[in-house]
Amino acid sequence: MGPRQRHSRKRAKTHALPIIIASFFGFLLLAGTAFGIGMIGVVDTWLQDLPDYTDTDLYLMSEPTTILDADGNVIASFYTQNRTTVSLDQISDYVINGTVATEDERFYEHGGFDLVGIMRAAVSQITGGSEGASTITQQLVRNTILLDEQFDITLERKVREIYLAVKMEEIYSKDEILNMYLNVIYYGHGAYGIEAAAQTYFSKSASDLTLAEAALLVGLPNAPSQYDPTINPELAVQRRNTVLDRMLRNGYISQEEHDAAQAEELQLNVSETSGTGVDINAYPYFVDYVRSLLSDEFDYDQIFSGGLTVKTTIKPSVQQAAEASVQDQLNKFDEDGLEAGMTVIDNDNGYIVAMVGGRDYYADNQHTNHAITQRQTGSAFKAFTLATAIDQGMNPNIIINCNSPQTFDDGSYKVSNYDDHSYGYISLARATEVSANTGYVQVAKAVGIQNVIDMCHNLGIDDEMNAYSSLTLGTKELSTLQMAEAYSTFAMGGEHRDAVAITEIQNRNGEVIYQHEDSPERVLDASVAAEINDILEGVISSGTATGAQLSVNQPFAGKTGTTEAPSDLWFCGYTPQYTMAVWTGHSGSNQRVTVNGRRARTSDLPIPIARNFFNTVLDGVEREEFPAADGQITYQDDSVWEVDGKPLSGGGSEAITPETETVVENENPSTDSGTGDGGDGGNTGTESPTSPTVPTTDEPAESPTPPPSVTPPTTDGGGGGEEGGGVME
Repeated sequence: MGPRQRHSRKRAKTHALPIIIASFFGFLLLAGTAFGIGMIGVVDTWLQDLPDYTDTDLYLMSEPTTILDADGNVIASFYTQNRTTVSLDQISDYVINGTVATEDERFYEHGGFDLVGIMRAAVSQITGGSEGASTITQQLVRNTILLDEQFDITLERKVREIYLAVKMEEIYSKDEILNMYLNVIYYGHGAYGIEAAAQTYFSKSASDLTLAEAALLVGLPNAPSQYDPTINPELAVQRRNTVLDRMLRNGYISQEEHDAAQAEELQLNVSETSGTGVDINAYPYFVDYVRSLLSDEFDYDQIFSGGLTVKTTIKPSVQQAAEASVQDQLNKFDEDGLEAGMTVIDNDNGYIVAMVGGRDYYADNQHTNHAITQRQTGSAFKAFTLATAIDQGMNPNIIINCNSPQTFDDGSYKVSNYDDHSYGYISLARATEVSANTGYVQVAKAVGIQNVIDMCHNLGIDDEMNAYSSLTLGTKELSTLQMAEAYSTFAMGGEHRDAVAITEIQNRNGEVIYQHEDSPERVLDASVAAEINDILEGVISSGTATGAQLSVNQPFAGKTGTTEAPSDLWFCGYTPQYTMAVWTGHSGSNQRVTVNGRRARTSDLPIPIARNFFNTVLDGVEREEFPAADGQITYQDDSVWEVDGKPLSGGGSEAITPETETVVENENPSTDSGTGDGGDGGNTGTESPTSPTVPTTDEPAESPTPPPSVTPPTTDGGGGGEEGGGVME
């Protein structure tokens, strides 16, 4: 090869190098362009099914429903996550500044994602350190609208997160984003959001946190389990001090504040939650009842995650008096399984101001609420028959054959008073006071049993009832809540109000979504109600409930009731201020109620419970009166009333008139001064298609004051199932 050839070859090599280099970079450019074009398509695909980031509901996290009593105290919370949303001005500046310094120190400078922060985090990783690259906005997106994807460690999820973070910052201000973040983030130990964290770890509001406390909480979201101060206090303090270092570095605190806070020892004041989703601070039976009412109107998510504020009617002072009266009386007797249920209603508005569901809510897992559990009511039901009779124009002075036994329904249905005692011919008013079964079956048949049922419905008892002759004797099972609501109508002069437990409901934004409005309905003329009140006052003054007479200066009316054995003991009573109904017996059974080895009476349990309750809540209260009559009742002639085709007045179906009547002495007298409810029962008879037989009762009573014309026996029959044996509606 000659010099010319060597020179040509050298020139070719010299020219080839730039071409190779140019080709290489050209290839990279083409490849990069292709890759970029391809990635644009991929990213576009990743962003196709994004949630609507403009929908503010997507940023709302689970928030507890709070239940308040009438005084504004929190009595319960329902939740899936322990969280309380607060505004930014309700959060300590230490928390706000510490969060920015620790989680995203360029928060107020970037537009949703921080390129400088990403580079710094990469350098930290290369040099063996550890630093997050996600901004506060990205973390908020991850914990709200991308919650279902938060554990996907993919480039796709990161791209979607950054894109949404940028879009969020176009819609919301920095303060709004920071506020949402502080209400959303998990701080460990079951606490979501800064307010719940402050309450959980320090039992205080987020606005009251000290610098050291705030720094401790700010450090938790990085690794809530690892830094939980209740489990790893040393690690928690180390993390707290790291937060303080970053706050100092970013100029949020002085050196003196930094040093003082780092020198503080860890001091917690932990408030534990139940972990069941229901935290009850007080009145558990009532709380359960309120929860059941909410379930009728809202779904589970709304109740346990919707952040509702529910204002209720329960009045602490009245509730405490009710609980004390029940517990004190039950504790006087060492009887296994003895229970009670009680409801108290404010007559002015129908508010349930007290509800006692039993002796001990936490005694078992059943939590049976005896205030709303239905039991046979015994002679307490007779007040509804009385109301029907007076409303139809039956004169309370009509004379009725109250001897015992008597038969009805073509001889197929036999009714007896307690112990088969005969009261003779006495007025309807007096038959109410002594609670004569035979007399009341006649009255119910004379006015029409279906009309008695209609009266119950007017008084607020919505249950279906069969028109049996025995209905008036209390065979229908009802609750203390139903009985209190119905009796309250008498106390209010014939105006009925539905029993109210919830007065207002607010959503998580404080907007009222339900407001109770008072809407009384007149179901009885005031004159009729006044007559009923007068007669039921007689039950207290000279009937089966003389032991219920109050020491406070208030008018008081009511009615006792017992059932077979007896298995149910009742008293329903009212003053102008309150109406209460109380039941005592054994939960879920018809076991005989005994005290001190003998069968119990109303004077042992429900009567003293009622008396003590009213004496407590009305102590020092100025006397009021029941509503006055607004006119005179036009009574029908006694002759219009018939029973099985025979006159009601002065006779009856196969009436038995004894030659002589004797006063029955009280058997095993109670230490209480009052009477039992004698007269709530009847002997077992033959069952008819329209008149089921029901159990007798055997409750003795002290002697009520007799009318001038006759000296009646002292008992009131039997109850609840006052007709003999066992068939129920």
